[in-house]
Amino acid sequence: MAGTILSILMLGGMLLTGGGVYTLVKLRERKRGILMIVAGLVMFANVAITAIPGPDMKVFETQ
Repeated sequence: MAGTILSILMLGGMLLTGGGVYTLVKLRERKRGILMIVAGLVMFANVAITAIPGPDMKVFETQ
């Protein structure tokens, strides 16, 4: 379930970032474009924070 949520967040981040660039370049709306890009980058940061294994997570178990 967590993988699905992270995938949806990544897709949303890509769409927001792309839409922000489109809004900046084509529609010439600076404030809205920058806010969309920032929102997309926040989504990417959330995925990165969630995907990084923490100190309590055992990646390799050696016996």
